[in-house]
This record gives sequence, structure tokens and C-alpha cells, in this order.
Amino acid sequence: MKKGYLFLAVLLLFSFLMSGCNKGNKSPTTNSGEIQKEQKVVLKLGIWPEDTLTNDVQMFEKWKQQFEAKYPNVEVVPDHYQYSLDTFVPMAEAGKLPTIFETWFTEPQKLIAGGFVKDITSELQQKGWDKLMNPSIKDLLSKDGKIYGVPRDGYALGLYLNLDLFEKAGLMNPDGTAKYPKTWDELAQVAKIIKDKTGRAGFCLLAKDNAAGWHFTQIAWDFGAKFEIQQDGKWVANLNSPEVIAAMNFVKDLKWKYNVLTDDPLSEDWASGFQAIGTGRAAMYLGAQDAVNQPTQVNGLPVDKLSIVPVPAGPKGQYSLMGGTPYMFSANASSEEIMAALNFLEMIGKAPVVTDESIAGLREDAKNRVENGVPVIPGFPAWIDPNYLKTLDDVIKEYSNVNMALYNDYYNWIKKEGVLRPEEPVLTQDLYAELTKVIQAVITDKNADVNKLLDNANNNFQDLLDRNVNK
Repeated sequence: MKKGYLFLAVLLLFSFLMSGCNKGNKSPTTNSGEIQKEQKVVLKLGIWPEDTLTNDVQMFEKWKQQFEAKYPNVEVVPDHYQYSLDTFVPMAEAGKLPTIFETWFTEPQKLIAGGFVKDITSELQQKGWDKLMNPSIKDLLSKDGKIYGVPRDGYALGLYLNLDLFEKAGLMNPDGTAKYPKTWDELAQVAKIIKDKTGRAGFCLLAKDNAAGWHFTQIAWDFGAKFEIQQDGKWVANLNSPEVIAAMNFVKDLKWKYNVLTDDPLSEDWASGFQAIGTGRAAMYLGAQDAVNQPTQVNGLPVDKLSIVPVPAGPKGQYSLMGGTPYMFSANASSEEIMAALNFLEMIGKAPVVTDESIAGLREDAKNRVENGVPVIPGFPAWIDPNYLKTLDDVIKEYSNVNMALYNDYYNWIKKEGVLRPEEPVLTQDLYAELTKVIQAVITDKNADVNKLLDNANNNFQDLLDRNVNK
């Protein structure tokens, strides 16, 4: 062998041996000789509470410390995000979404279609959670057999009552429950009594944003409304039906015939509605069991002055609009980040897992509610594991801080067959936007032509259906 080839062979052998040594070295070095540190998994926690909820933040800080002690390779970064149609897409396109965030059940299919959220099927299968989810909710979070989110909880709309105003209006039963309205016509009458006797609004109607249209569908269903109809494989708008017209005229009457609404419905949104109940600006408001912290903890209503009762019946039904809040995950999150987020949910009791740690998380949450004057009442769980559901029930009973007579009619009602209805299925937020425009018109103009306004809304929505769905 020539000397040149011999030298090359020796050099290759030396390089191979050194490569093998480096592979077995657990502390690789940089050129400067510094030991490289293992790169941490960064969990950007979009479900972190907003700064104003001081006690909730303290609770999450405690959970953060516990989690990082258990998973030292993970850094939890508070990154509160309130889902908004205006901010979501720009943040997603800029890669600035937190690892995990909350949205609404109307949104997953749009977010999946836009490529904004992560397929987490593999991670869920590793944990076995894919088989423990309510099937109907799993369908909302899935596409083509892939799962893109997990449920935080569900909700069912009821009627919130400020019992202080009911007491002042002489509308209480001897057992401490309210003489609440059973029909929408009765609601108008009860609202009028409260307005006359207390000077406060009988009912808070939303008219500021899409939440107005959302609440209106709840009212209109009870009048027999069907907003979207499938015909010959296509979707047809039905916003100007006699039933929708009747419901919209009822809303108009609340303003102009009965004068029982808050001073400026155009400024009322989801949050201000709870503020109206919490501070006594209004006696009644549509809301669900998942938001009882809003009038109480956030707006100061004593825990014994809140009640939730069934939504009033209309001439053609009595339904509860059902929806919920899913956790979803940024499309650019790694598998390690997804697993970290799921592990965090497990630790705080928001996953279908029963461990000493998850029970402690549930108790910590319930204790925090008691300390902040938030009703500890049953939720609307979206998981089906019986052991987990029993654990939830046990914790609620352990920390109960309200008279359940103020809530029992609501819970018994939503358990009845046929009461719960999901939100309208197609272009839901666009539908709400069109209905909101009509509501804004009828509560600002006493002479507004409801039929004409709904004809226009129907044409607008049909155009959206044809351009975006009926292709």
C-alpha cells in the first residue's frame, strides 16, 4: 500500500473512533469547551388567567411551580390569550400563538381548515384520552379521523337572575327562590315589574357584537325559528321566516313597548351582560353555568344573590343553546410541547384522569372559588370516563357553597331529552353578525321595518353561503 493511502486509512480510522467516543459522551462540548445545556421545552400557556383575577393568577403560579418541579425539562411561560376573531389569524400567521389556548366550539373546523392548529391524535392516543371524550364533542374537534383539540367544558344557556332585584320587586317565594318567568311573554311582564319598582333594567339584551346574534338564536328557536335549511345538498338562508320575524318583533317590544332594557344595549357585550347582573344594572340575562365567576368574583355579586333558571319557553318550544370551550394547540407546536400542555391539563384536573395530583388540582380550584365567592356548582363535563365524573361530583359536594334550590330547576331542565341544541352549523359567526345588524336597527329606531331588515339580512347571508359553502 502506498504511503499516501496508508495515511488516509489511518486518518479515517481515527475519525471513526473519535466519532464513536463523542456519541457516547453525555456531556458534549462546544469549541470553547463549555458544556452544552439540554434545551428546555417551552410551554406557552395561553390559558393563563388575566392579570385582574389576582387569586386565579396565584393559583396558576402555584401550579407552575409544581409542574416545573415534576417536569424540570419544561419551562412554563404565562401567555394569556383571549380568543378573538380580530386577532387570531394575524397572530397565527406571525407564529405568535401560545402553545395552548381556548376558543369556542363554533371555531375548530375553520381553524383546522386554515391550518392554524395542530393534529394531536398521536399524543392523545399515547395517553388514551381519545377514547374518553364525548363522541359528539370529539366530532367537533376532528377532521378526517384526526383530532385537533380537547374539551375544557361545555355549557348550556339558562337565565341568570339577580335575586336582590327580585327581592326588591317582591318577586320571591317563601323558600328563597325567585318567581321567575316561565315564558318569554312572562319575562316581558316580570321585567316591567322590576323596572317599575326598582328603576333598574329588567333584562340585559346584547347588541354590540356577534354575541347579540348568538343570544338571539336562543330566543328565536323558542318561536320556532330555523335559520339554516338544507335543500338538494345546498344550504339555504331562512332569516326572514315568520318565526324569526315574530322573535325579532318581541325583541323590539322589549325596547319600545315595555322599556325594560339597559340604557344602551349597543354597548352591551358578553362581559358587560354579566357586569349588569353583578352590579344590579339588570335583573335577568342569558348565561350558562360555566361563567358564574363573572357576576360574582369579577363584578362583586354576593354568592347567595345569584340564581340560574331555565330559559323561558316560547310559543313553539323551550330550548337551551349548547356550546363549549375547547383547548386547541398552535400549528407550530412540537410534539414535546403538546405533551407538556396535556400533562399540565392533567395536573390541574382538566383531563379525564384521576390521580392524587389531579384530585388536588380539582380541590384547589374549588377552594379558590369558595374563597372568591364563586358558586361551586356542577359543570357540563365533556369527558365520559365514569371515574372522573364521580370524582368531579365528589369535589363539588365537598366544597358546595350555595343553596342548590337556586339552580335545581335549571339542571333538571337541561337533562330532559330534546332540550339541548347546538349552535347553527354553517358560517355560524357570519350568521350572528347579520342578526346583530338587525337587532341594532330595531332597538335604535322605533319605526324600523323588521320584515325589510330581515329580508336584507337573509339576502346577505345567502350570498355568503353561496360563495363559501354552496360551491
